[in-house]
Amino acid sequence: MVEQAAFDPRAMRVGLGMDVHAFAPGRKLIVGGVDIPHYQGLDGHSDADVLAHAIMDALLSAARAGDIGKLFPPDDPAFKDADSIRLLERVAQKVRDLGFEIIDVDAVIAAQEPKLSPHRDAMRENLARAMGVDVDNVGVKATTTERLGYEGREEGVTAYATCLLWRNA
Repeated sequence: MVEQAAFDPRAMRVGLGMDVHAFAPGRKLIVGGVDIPHYQGLDGHSDADVLAHAIMDALLSAARAGDIGKLFPPDDPAFKDADSIRLLERVAQKVRDLGFEIIDVDAVIAAQEPKLSPHRDAMRENLARAMGVDVDNVGVKATTTERLGYEGREEGVTAYATCLLWRNA
């Protein structure tokens, strides 16, 4: 944990991540590592966990370590139908290997349907476990777009994430 006496704002890094996936029939809807009952899932090379993907990109952004497309190329068969929570574990380890501690992660998911808020606690637990942080250091919110845009037309889901990293001395 970061000591107050050792505070140096230059040791902090903030990252921003965003991901979007279109709905697709015949797939499971996985968000934050939770299998959510819905008549369709999200289209993607992996399990298309839009929330885990946005968080991975936020972490990689803060560590200046590229993005998930670079780390897990979508044309690589090794990542076909990959479990994004396992990929998040790998990203969190990469961030630690680069000398950073994950201090906080916050995310919002934009989807008209299905309602995601009832699954928020399970998502937070899955994400925290994958990153090796306390669940209190992971925020997840869900919102609709009041039927505006592709999310409002129920064509897809977007997730945005921010994170705070601390560079260990």
